Amino acid sequence: MDAVNTEFVWEALGGDPALLPRVSEVVRDGALPARLPVRELARACVGACALAAAELEARRAGLAEVPRVLVDDGAVATAFVSERHLLVDGRQPVTFAPLSRFWRTADGGVRTHANYPHHRTRLLGALGLPGDASAETVAAALAERSATDVEDTVYGAGGLAVALRTPEEWAGHEQGRAAAAGPLLRREVVGAGPVRRLTGESGRPAAGVRVLDLTRVIAGPVATRTLGLLGADVLRVDSPGLPELPDQHTDTGFGKRSTALDLADRTDRRRFEELLAGADVVVTGYRPGALDRFGLVPEALAERRPGLVVAQLSAWGAHGPWAGRRGFDSLVQAATGIAVTEGAPGQPGALPAQALDHGTGFLLAAAVLRSLTEQREEGGTRLVRLALARTAAWLTTGSKGEGRGEGGPADAAYDRPCASYDGPDAWLAETRSSLGRLRYALSPVSFDGGPTDWSRPPGAWGADEARWA
Repeated sequence: MDAVNTEFVWEALGGDPALLPRVSEVVRDGALPARLPVRELARACVGACALAAAELEARRAGLAEVPRVLVDDGAVATAFVSERHLLVDGRQPVTFAPLSRFWRTADGGVRTHANYPHHRTRLLGALGLPGDASAETVAAALAERSATDVEDTVYGAGGLAVALRTPEEWAGHEQGRAAAAGPLLRREVVGAGPVRRLTGESGRPAAGVRVLDLTRVIAGPVATRTLGLLGADVLRVDSPGLPELPDQHTDTGFGKRSTALDLADRTDRRRFEELLAGADVVVTGYRPGALDRFGLVPEALAERRPGLVVAQLSAWGAHGPWAGRRGFDSLVQAATGIAVTEGAPGQPGALPAQALDHGTGFLLAAAVLRSLTEQREEGGTRLVRLALARTAAWLTTGSKGEGRGEGGPADAAYDRPCASYDGPDAWLAETRSSLGRLRYALSPVSFDGGPTDWSRPPGAWGADEARWA
């Protein structure tokens, strides 16, 4: 059974277990309360990420000891709902669109995701409804169909909908078995590459690292936002035809720049290849196969840029019948039985945060940092792969009975400071930006001598030049 703790994550990352005592934890009652061990998962992901950052800092700076890491449940719980804490000139963020929700069907329920305009259009088209259809009209149409029929029809039209399943139903599903198989994250060397010695600002272990960010909400951008905190030059690249949701881009845009390139355009493709030639890390968050036509498969990248770290994130994993499907945290919660576990009879629920997204995001950042550390000693072109559905399998089967956000069995084994989570204020900050006055959640990644905030606020989507800083 995969325990939901930092030790398990650190082992999955290939880290030295002798470094684990460098991590201290502050347990807070009331942080991320849930039936499942959400608080433990969040703490483990952040703790492993912070330890990976501290380890890289020690190697770069030639320190005798790895800096001490502190993981505070209050900081973690606040950061795991960062999108809810964002204020732009006092305005609350837009999170879910009206058609992104649970719906009753003739035999159960489905969860849809229609935050992006093109996904809303495809959802309504798949149901044979006009583009201005109301939620009431959608509800009536779905109530007449089976959940799996809706799932197949909407996905077939390029939209997003999944049938609400129990944990047992997901465990028996072919994709459920595929997602749960194998390690929490996959790490491998896919080609030769030089040993890289990074130089840069002390206290920011990723300084001098150039990161091409080809991700969308939320897990991938959380990972690259974390690398930006740690000093990396992060350039997010999007297609000009697929703008990001403004509030989501603002929340995850700290420490980054943003540009738009059409990889199907000859001129833009040339600019992208010039960026790739100077990159150290490429992070992708699209479904498997979506970027293959642009030569962004790991093996091709290894040939064009030996020594690269390639980090790939998907919703459902690289194997199984759903490997090529789009997905989001809320859909994975519905498919994997989490929504049933966290709900009540006849009423599906949800985790207290989009914890699959945020947790996997910190795991992804940790995997990149560990890859950079290993490259210092061994070189090589390195590949890491993660999936929201695999993180969900870890959450649901890794440590049963620990949740509720109150010291459960996982906490009883440790002598750690305990307190209460009385709210997010201690872990919120404000700054001015070109977008307005921002209130935002601070990063929970903390180690002695490390950064406490990002060096730059987010800017407008696609507003930066396609070049390295």
